Amino acid sequence: MKKSVFPFLLVLVFTTSMAQTGDWDTYLARYEKGPGSTLVNMSLKQKAPDSTRPFLFAAGVKFKNCTTDGLPAPTAFITLNRISDSIVALLDRHPGSLLTGTFSYQCERKDYFYVNDTTGLKNKVTRLLADFFPGYTPAFLIKEDKTWDAYLHFLYPNEQTRLFMYNQGIVMRLEKSGDNTALPRPIDHFLFFKTEKDRECFIYKAISQQYKMIAKDSTDRKDGPYRLQISKVDKADLVTVNKITSWVKTEAVRCKGSYEGWETVIRKAQE
Repeated sequence: MKKSVFPFLLVLVFTTSMAQTGDWDTYLARYEKGPGSTLVNMSLKQKAPDSTRPFLFAAGVKFKNCTTDGLPAPTAFITLNRISDSIVALLDRHPGSLLTGTFSYQCERKDYFYVNDTTGLKNKVTRLLADFFPGYTPAFLIKEDKTWDAYLHFLYPNEQTRLFMYNQGIVMRLEKSGDNTALPRPIDHFLFFKTEKDRECFIYKAISQQYKMIAKDSTDRKDGPYRLQISKVDKADLVTVNKITSWVKTEAVRCKGSYEGWETVIRKAQE
């Protein structure tokens, strides 16, 4: 399914089992039929694919308590999390199973596992749901996936999505510190380029957008020895930041550079 990320905040909702291990993060994206919510263990990227777990086993339920967009209604999370915890507990008794993420879409939510063998798992989960959650229809996706395509190219966020997630984290920290993100302030951006010519390529584009050059120097980074710091007065709300950083990153890539993020000062309402 093709996806494009939503540029707005998402409340993190973890089940008990998911909160215990791994580096979990979440995002919303739009697919063919509407929005979908993904909760994924980011830390598994370095290990994927795992040849000892060549099978994908995704199990969950279809549910009626959903929004018009097909996502879980706020009142649905308690039961859905109980269902996920129960499925995770069941799979924990299956040697070699590994939970990689959860996907909610079109009034359906499934937990994604990679396992060494799927024999009997569907029947066990079906019995579990029938015994303890009889009002829910089981939903499954079971297939051989040696390359971990479902994790690497579906659950795991693409580059643009990771940038939006990074922005979300900074904006949330600003707001937690009392920042009024609607107030304009200098926002600095940091970039690295392989050659001086590549850096000049980006500088030309940045100046056309009224960015100021703060620093041009060299580093010992082999993949980007030519460093650049630029700045511009902007708001720090998530929608604005996503728009700004998307432009900076896109133009940096076009000039064969890499975008390493941004920082700003805190501005409070009384200022």
